[in-house]
Amino acid sequence: MVRDRTVTVFDTTLRDGEQTPGVAFTLDAKIKIAKQLDKLGVDVIEAGFPAASKGEFEAVRKIANLGLNSKVCALARIVKEDMNAALDSNADMVHIFISTSKIQIEHTIKKSRDEIVQMAVDAVEYIKDHGRICMFSAMDATRTEMDYLKKIYCAVEEAGVDIVNVPDTVGVATPFKFYDMINELKSCLNVPIDVHCHNDFGLAVANTYAAVLAGASEVQVTINGIGERAGNAALEEVVMILHSIEGIRTNIKTEELVNTSRLVERLSGIRLPPNKPIVGANAFSHESGIHAHGVLKDARTFEPGVITPEMVGHRRRIVIGKHAGRHQIKKILEDAGYHVDEEKLTKIMDKVKELGDKGKKVTDLDLFTIAEVVLGELKKEEKAIIVDEITVLTGNKITPTAVINAEVEGRRKVTSAIGLGPVDAALKAVKKLAGESIKVNLTEFRMDAISGGSDALAEVYVTVEDDEGHSFTAKAAGEDIVMASTDAIIHAVNYLMLMRKKDKS
Repeated sequence: MVRDRTVTVFDTTLRDGEQTPGVAFTLDAKIKIAKQLDKLGVDVIEAGFPAASKGEFEAVRKIANLGLNSKVCALARIVKEDMNAALDSNADMVHIFISTSKIQIEHTIKKSRDEIVQMAVDAVEYIKDHGRICMFSAMDATRTEMDYLKKIYCAVEEAGVDIVNVPDTVGVATPFKFYDMINELKSCLNVPIDVHCHNDFGLAVANTYAAVLAGASEVQVTINGIGERAGNAALEEVVMILHSIEGIRTNIKTEELVNTSRLVERLSGIRLPPNKPIVGANAFSHESGIHAHGVLKDARTFEPGVITPEMVGHRRRIVIGKHAGRHQIKKILEDAGYHVDEEKLTKIMDKVKELGDKGKKVTDLDLFTIAEVVLGELKKEEKAIIVDEITVLTGNKITPTAVINAEVEGRRKVTSAIGLGPVDAALKAVKKLAGESIKVNLTEFRMDAISGGSDALAEVYVTVEDDEGHSFTAKAAGEDIVMASTDAIIHAVNYLMLMRKKDKS
């Protein structure tokens, strides 16, 4: 396997990714994702399955006509109706497929194996006669006998197919077996080999990686690994393994990975676990005192070293908690303008660990409040934003709207915003309040009920980041979820504005 080469990236977020149970992208969402995938540098965007519905056809057609740098692909079964829909959508590439495993042939197609080979050949010739790029997939390839798999792939190659896809349709491949499979197919094929791996056993990324090592020249992936059942190989993980560990190139602009991940997370509604590799909130976060101390000295001590947060559009965070060490707490306080001696630092550390032992998430706001109490320097008078009144309108046939009357750095200001719900509207209104002085982005929002009943107290945690890379975590609690959310984000924004003032002074 030659490492000094480029592997192309075929993204199927808009097709297989949308097959995630509970996910249905609107046309507007699909166009936003397609444009971001193009910005990311994806080589091929599988925009959808045009024959599935009128809306799906229209989405593929509109994406194909956007004038993107990425090639646009449409999926089709090996039937004329599907292939014509794909061709009519104006897609650059048509991805055709048919089942080849014994179990799928017996229970879904009910054709002879020779008939299936001829159908595949006829379909490839039909697509090529219309002047389009053609990809052929032998569906359920990893449960198909190798001799038959070779027969059908060799037949479509002779018919003029441009690229063949080897899908692990039900996610049963393992890396060593998949490596051997791709290696054997490559020995008898001249066309490029693409792979599509599902994550039923958590091996989609490993199998994709093994296939590239065996000679596959294209990978099918989705943003955040979303997709049918347990999902697909995650683009961000596959790409960074190839770039950082193997030195294999792709055309992906890796600094756009986090932005792309967050867009798909928001539009799909599939929340990322914080420990998601590469793009998760904790991917470059450190709480343990030993780890944090090492990272502050040299990030390579407790990070892979071959990848940095900046490479993927992320930021490194030193997190506060009961495992925190003196060096990291002191560094966080000093960065915020608090100067503590060793005796006071010990008192602050004791309070932080006491909160952690009670199972509490310790926020930046908690740490700074503790520090101010220990130092006797309460700074309430330094709040940049003081809210006087919040009005939220919501209900049937009413677009959720929030109006905030506040004092911002000594000036009276009234702002309003609409949102998907009352909390979203209120948070957007707060961002607009701060807009002239500081541009902020809400990167984390979590809400927990801390008592039962209809009058339950809600505790809201937020992380807010400004355009200079500062981030701040805060929390607030109350019976009114909207007010608790607003209080939390205002706490965070106030401290970010205070930190910026200190940076400039």
